[in-house]
Amino acid sequence: MRISSKFSVAVHMLTLINVRTDKLTSEQIADSVNINPVIIRQISSLLKRAGLIEVKRGTGGASLLKEPADISLYDIFIAVDVVHDDGLFHTHENPNPICWVGSNINEILGLFLLKAQHAMEEIFRDVSLEEITELIKQKKHASS
Repeated sequence: MRISSKFSVAVHMLTLINVRTDKLTSEQIADSVNINPVIIRQISSLLKRAGLIEVKRGTGGASLLKEPADISLYDIFIAVDVVHDDGLFHTHENPNPICWVGSNINEILGLFLLKAQHAMEEIFRDVSLEEITELIKQKKHASS
């Protein structure tokens, strides 16, 4: 299973909003992300609820509510709700309870899956939207 693409789309959106000086509409953002504006509006709603962006209807556009250095990938990850209460990883639901492996696999594997999720979340906490933006700018200038 993969993490929902909502996360990468949200990072794309926020980076685009950060680099542009004008207020972007969902259609303009959708053009860069190359997806339907309806999806942009859905993700915008989640980012707005998390206090990361402000969205004005019509041609008012979107803007960041925090400095890019103060928005971590973890903030974005949590905002778009790609992890549910039962964690990032899911194990198969019905292992054979009579089998000694089947009766123990989910509990034991779950310990390591939770560690992996926490490690990823720690990395996300250490990376800001500003860092992502700067790396993209560097790539732009390197190819110019």
